Amino acid sequence: MALITLRNFGVTLGAPLISDLNFTVDAGDRVGIVAANGRGKSTLLNCIAGRLDPTVGEITRSRGLRAGYVEQNVPASLLETPFRDAVCQALSAAQAESEGWRADVVLDQLDVPVALRKRPLAELSGGWQRLALLARVWVTEPDVLLLDEPTNHLDLAKIARLEDWLNALARDVPVLISSHDRAFLDATTNRTLFLRSEHSQVFSLPYGRAREALDHADASDQRRYQRDMKAAQQLRRQAAKLNNIAVNSGSDLLTVKTKQLKQRADRLEDEARPGFLERSAGAIRLANRGINAKVVITLDDVSVTTPDGALLFKTGKQWICQGHRIVLLGRNGVGKSRLVEMIRQAIVDQNAVPEAIRATPSLVLGYGDQTLSSLADGETPLGVTTRLFELAEQRARTLLAGAGIGVDMQNQPIGRLSGGQKARLAMLVLRLRAPNFYLLDEPTNHLDINGQETLESELLAQEASCLLVSHDRSFVRAIGNRFWLIDKRRLVEIDGPENFFASARL
Repeated sequence: MALITLRNFGVTLGAPLISDLNFTVDAGDRVGIVAANGRGKSTLLNCIAGRLDPTVGEITRSRGLRAGYVEQNVPASLLETPFRDAVCQALSAAQAESEGWRADVVLDQLDVPVALRKRPLAELSGGWQRLALLARVWVTEPDVLLLDEPTNHLDLAKIARLEDWLNALARDVPVLISSHDRAFLDATTNRTLFLRSEHSQVFSLPYGRAREALDHADASDQRRYQRDMKAAQQLRRQAAKLNNIAVNSGSDLLTVKTKQLKQRADRLEDEARPGFLERSAGAIRLANRGINAKVVITLDDVSVTTPDGALLFKTGKQWICQGHRIVLLGRNGVGKSRLVEMIRQAIVDQNAVPEAIRATPSLVLGYGDQTLSSLADGETPLGVTTRLFELAEQRARTLLAGAGIGVDMQNQPIGRLSGGQKARLAMLVLRLRAPNFYLLDEPTNHLDINGQETLESELLAQEASCLLVSHDRSFVRAIGNRFWLIDKRRLVEIDGPENFFASARL
């Protein structure tokens, strides 16, 4: 018996967001929910959790079912609350007084260090805050777990810990996961729902294999549509010929046959449905103005230190050359972002960093950090593009619309954009700078799967030279052709990322 059943489910928010969705959740299901940014994943989870009502259709839950919804962001009211207290507050007053040990059990399961449990959530990283939200839900012992972008802000070690924790749950507890992390979905799910405004698709497969099945089904639908439309055109041509003969001969029989052929063509066109086309969340395009120098960056045994001068690691003698796409690997806190910042400063102002970092003078930097700090919340998308690049207003508006920033948002503060819109705006700014070297810190943050794949394709097509930091395993595997690892206070080159990915679980 299904624990959750959606029948003819639909949500309209101005325009149809989800329509005619029929879907069930059974014990043991691990469902990955995949869709582009803003296409209804969070809305669907909120409806299943009972926090929102569908516009049409119905949701049936088994009697007494308790759904635990883990949202994306920590409520402001919890930010000053210590980690353990925030978990205990999810219990009833009676439970918190007599069964506070339950919070400690969950925190132990999630490997939360004792030292962090007394610290306010505001003082913790985004990754620990996400785990606090998960602990708050799991301590209430829900019957079904709903996770909304659970790997956002998590480093590889925490992602691995979360994967292991989910895979160790009792198999009868269903889990629904909305995520853009392809490797995470493959590691934790056994079913995949591709959520679409109409004709959503469900496969009893993890993401990677489900995506192959979806692409095959979409291609088959497209071929069928093209065949049907071609057949309809042939019927119309036959009808036109018969009509000419009927007019010249005055034959009522041919007139009737002409009408019948047109009706068959109409029915065929009405019943034919084109293959699925995802409405774009905004194009991502990059540029590469090229460079004559073979070596673009030289590191001559650079000492990378903390702001107060403590040594983090030394680079040894390293070179970044044209066409190299180097992925910088290492656990959190070893100094990856410090090295990225030192290289950025060397490109912008050679006098700001040690001479041991040398950038070729013709280098033009395309820099993007994980917080999108170059985009001030108070500015507008139109203001940024016209100020930085002296574009005519109409040209700027066209570029912004192509990047997914509609006319209605172009004069709004950037702080009001969604994470996906901000990421695409940042990519547009990178493109307009026309760099010949990219320095990217977590570039896939906030991008949906389509955006991630487009970014991968652009970096490869442009033959871009870049140094990047990323926790997205699928992205790293697709992009990197060299890999640097910070280990034991040294920067070393390794053949590939897989051993490092495996070590994150240790």
